[in-house]
Amino acid sequence: MDRQVIEQKLESLRRCLMRVQQKTPATFAELEHDPDAQDVLTLNLTRAVQISVDIGTHLIANSDQPAPDTMGQTFDVLANMGLISPELALRMKKAVGFRNIAIHNYETIDWQITFHIATRHIVDFSAFAAAIINHMEKHA
Repeated sequence: MDRQVIEQKLESLRRCLMRVQQKTPATFAELEHDPDAQDVLTLNLTRAVQISVDIGTHLIANSDQPAPDTMGQTFDVLANMGLISPELALRMKKAVGFRNIAIHNYETIDWQITFHIATRHIVDFSAFAAAIINHMEKHA
C-alpha cells in the first residue's frame, strides 16, 4: 500500500466533503431553485464517491483479494477484508448509484435525494475515511 497516495486521496475526499457542507442550502426548496448549489453538490459528491472507490481499489490491489468487477463491489470486497462494516459497504454502494446517475443521466437527478445525501449521508464518507485511517494506522 502506498501510504502517500492514500493520504493524498483522503485529503481530496476531505476537501470534497467540506465543499458539500459549506454549500448545502438549509432546505431542499432552496437547493431545488439554486443551480449553482446543485452543481457544487453534484460535482463534489460524485468526486467523493470516485475518490472512495479509488482508495478502495488501491487497497484491494495490494491484497490477495480479486479485483472487483464494479465500483459498488469495491465496497463489498473492503467489507470482506474487514476494513469497513457491511452496513457501510451497502451505504457506499448506494452512493455509487447516485454517482452513476449524476454522471450518465444528469438531467434525471432527484434533488431531494441529493439534499438527503448532502445532509444525512455525508457522514458515510467520513466513516469510510475513518475506517481507512484506522487500517493504515494498524499497518504502519
